Amino acid sequence: MNFVKEQNVAGIRRNLKFSPRFANYLASRDYDFYGEPYFNTMLELERKRTERSKKPFLLMLLDVKAFEKTKNRAGLIEKIAYTLCSSTRKIDIKGWYRRGMVFGVVFTELNGVDEALKMKITEKVGHSLSAVLRPDELQKVKITVHAFPEDKGQKGGKGNIFDFYLYPDLSRKSRSRRMSLVLKRIIDVFGSVMALVVLSPLFLLIAFWIKKSSDGPVFFRQERVGLAGKEFTFLKFRSMYTNSDPKRHIDYISKYIGGDKECNRGEGAVGRDGVFKIKDDPRITPFGRFLRKTSLDELPQFINVLKGDMSLVGPRPPIAYECEKYDIWHRRRVLEVKPGLTGLWQVKGRSATAFDDMVRLDLKYVKEWSIWLDLKIMFQTPGTVVACKGAY
Repeated sequence: MNFVKEQNVAGIRRNLKFSPRFANYLASRDYDFYGEPYFNTMLELERKRTERSKKPFLLMLLDVKAFEKTKNRAGLIEKIAYTLCSSTRKIDIKGWYRRGMVFGVVFTELNGVDEALKMKITEKVGHSLSAVLRPDELQKVKITVHAFPEDKGQKGGKGNIFDFYLYPDLSRKSRSRRMSLVLKRIIDVFGSVMALVVLSPLFLLIAFWIKKSSDGPVFFRQERVGLAGKEFTFLKFRSMYTNSDPKRHIDYISKYIGGDKECNRGEGAVGRDGVFKIKDDPRITPFGRFLRKTSLDELPQFINVLKGDMSLVGPRPPIAYECEKYDIWHRRRVLEVKPGLTGLWQVKGRSATAFDDMVRLDLKYVKEWSIWLDLKIMFQTPGTVVACKGAY
């Protein structure tokens, strides 16, 4: 038995409440049944593999918490573990999704996923379990199936686009940097309150000229995608005529996200705020052009920061219909951190006009995030705003 296998068996004995005899049996049969930390790491790696290969996978979860007070619990969970190992393929990943409570199986190398396949796999596993469990015992096993990547046309729980059963590693990352996140929120609240107080006369002046220059409300409200794909109402000073048709913009961003280079040289580009904008857009009012050129239209977003929908620093929040055009890996930019007023792309990536390059900078920020990085970006932002480069 090699070192990795010995470590895995030790983990099974320590973490899974299997008997030493059964743990040795799993190892001798080369079933590769993993403990919770390693299983979740394998699940994370499988997500990354799918981002590149585009081959989906299914995560099956078997909740056995109902056996917690059952007298023969150890024997029952060993039967379930044996059945999962013997009724699935060698390339499928088996183990504890939640130690002692939820089994997990990742069905890999699938050519496609649909409801029929989900039902077929669920029925197969259920049939195998029925051979080792009594009917009353089988009813206590709660089976759910989760597909990755998630269907772009559907939303998960609580109004977001992600199925968080597929991301158990995120809670671990959040716990490891809890204090830093608390400090980030304190900076957001203090910074947004100070900005709203100091800039309140400017708010009133801009509101006056917006009402004077065109009919319509002072604020422009739009649904944007925030942390973990949850939508929120995004605020800006209105820079367009009311009832403007978004179709031209939708067509433009579809081409831009798809890699159409003519978009950069032709009708539009990515504006300073990281949002796709059309040059010489006839929907924009004369005063609105001034607001966009100076980025003053962005000031109401301090209200979003104060409410907790956004942060001072982070990736820019996309419009919901932009996310529908995203590739699998693009969606990670809205998965782990709140969107921000400014970000790494705004101060470092202005020459990177391709959409993929912008996303890579956002993912770099997510990976390397720290309070110090946020402070550096905030100090660099005023110079970028004053330069008015990339503003439309």
